[in-house]
Amino acid sequence: MPTFTYKAIAADGSVAEGQLEAGNRPDAFHQMETRGLRPVSLSEKTSASPEKPSGLPGSLKFNSQKIPAKALENFTRLLSSLLAAGVPLSRALVILYTEAASPVAAAKWKEIHGLVIDGMSLADAMAKSPDVFPRVYVAMVQAGETGGFLDVVLAQIAEFQSREKELRAKVMSALLYPCILVILALSVLIFLLVFFIPRFQTLFAGFGGTLPFITLLIIGASQMLRAYGLFVATGLFVIGYLIRHWFASEKGRRVWEALTLRTPLVGPIIAQFALTRFCRMLGTLLGAGVPLVQCLNVARKSIGNQVLTDAVATSIERVQEGGRLGQSLAECQGLFPKSSLEMIAVAEESGRLDAELVRIATVGESDLDRELKLVVALAEPLMLFIVAGFIGSIFIGMLLPIFTLQQYIK
Repeated sequence: MPTFTYKAIAADGSVAEGQLEAGNRPDAFHQMETRGLRPVSLSEKTSASPEKPSGLPGSLKFNSQKIPAKALENFTRLLSSLLAAGVPLSRALVILYTEAASPVAAAKWKEIHGLVIDGMSLADAMAKSPDVFPRVYVAMVQAGETGGFLDVVLAQIAEFQSREKELRAKVMSALLYPCILVILALSVLIFLLVFFIPRFQTLFAGFGGTLPFITLLIIGASQMLRAYGLFVATGLFVIGYLIRHWFASEKGRRVWEALTLRTPLVGPIIAQFALTRFCRMLGTLLGAGVPLVQCLNVARKSIGNQVLTDAVATSIERVQEGGRLGQSLAECQGLFPKSSLEMIAVAEESGRLDAELVRIATVGESDLDRELKLVVALAEPLMLFIVAGFIGSIFIGMLLPIFTLQQYIK
């Protein structure tokens, strides 16, 4: 039976510390209550010497495993359903970790339950596992706890996760065939540059003719690949690793997010997605009676793009100084179009800002769905065109000298 170490406040006001044996944490808390103790902290005691050698590989194995996105979506949806049915949060978490299909997920949900039992909010408990719960996820949970509608927010999160998974599946399905063509094209190119083009180079050198410019480029690439191919591959790998590492840093992530916002087709979709999340979160919080400044501070965390988040932070400062929301958000040109700003300003004057923000989010989601379908529909033919042009250029460069071979023979 597990042993728990506790720290509690006794009936006379003194601090009591000790150990007790219980089947689980709820049983341990029940024993403390029967003793007249008010819990301050409770942790399960583990033996150091016998379990350390065997626990080290297990901990490494646990850290190397990640909770699947499907498990997180099921956790979110089931937790929303349980809370909507009136089940207390602690009891709902117990149900989730006891019925989890994955041992890794069960351990993580049990850890969240333990932190909540210790008095921590659900959002703070999730924030301690950023590899499982993204920043946007935690911000939305915090908003739900702040407004008292956690079940509604969790249902929205599950819907967002489902939409993102569906979108990812559509994009991968659309890009699968072009990606296969790219891999085959690169394989054929390397094979031609290494084995065939050197023979053509020797053949044409015997005729003393001048080769076309595109053929000379292919021959030069062949010579470089055969002489420095290993060094080029190593250099590209190192450069790719350094670029990825830099983009993972705070400064690099901001640069990457700024570049994506300026990218045609992709940038407007990212801004539209951020706008819908911000408006829906802000409208839901205002409808629950949360003060405007607090709503803005919570809602801006759900944007997901640090560049846009910083822009909204400047607008929040203007609202704190007494400015109106519509005028303050006008500084965020990359996030709020003029039409949305006008609707926000009119709704603010008429006193129905919360309903208008939710309506803007609903309309924005419909527009976003259409834009995403258009981008996915254009991606496949565009990549096919690029691959066809790439392969066609290679074969044209190889066939041009053959077409002019007869005049060199004469």
